[in-house]
Amino acid sequence: MTHEPDENVEGEPRGAHEPSREPVRKRGGLRWPRILPLVLCLALGAAAGLGGYTFVYAKGASYLQNDPSACANCHIMNEQFDGWQRSSHRAVAGCNDCHAPHTFFGKYATKATNGFWHSFAFTSGRFADPIRIKPGNLRITEEACRGCHGDIVHAIDNEHGGAPRLSCVRCHNSVGHLH
Repeated sequence: MTHEPDENVEGEPRGAHEPSREPVRKRGGLRWPRILPLVLCLALGAAAGLGGYTFVYAKGASYLQNDPSACANCHIMNEQFDGWQRSSHRAVAGCNDCHAPHTFFGKYATKATNGFWHSFAFTSGRFADPIRIKPGNLRITEEACRGCHGDIVHAIDNEHGGAPRLSCVRCHNSVGHLH
């Protein structure tokens, strides 16, 4: 049986020049892994608080419903809301009937997307005045017209043969809300 000496050749204890295997601890300094959860919690808390305040202040829950007055929460939409109240469609269609798809997911995906971009535009002041409908929303509105007035639209499309579909809104732009 061999026995290893407890001292090296120079008389120093074995391992004196070897690096310590114990973790290095800094006194008084913060280590990033320790404060990362705190920083993340503070950031998430601030985002949730700001988001919650904005949701309440902007009457966010009203946008989840079908009440057309929710569209007038933003002052830029007052003209459209007032026009809708005087229009022939007031008795049969609200804002969502013409400006949102008629499927559950399509409706709320459109409302969420429009809500985000509308609030961004209104907050930053980057919107056209008077406001203009975007191409994607125009397609939704056109499909709503064609869905409700299918028989007459089909007859008009047939009358024009193989020509591209006519735009309902192009000729009837003041039907849903006066401009």
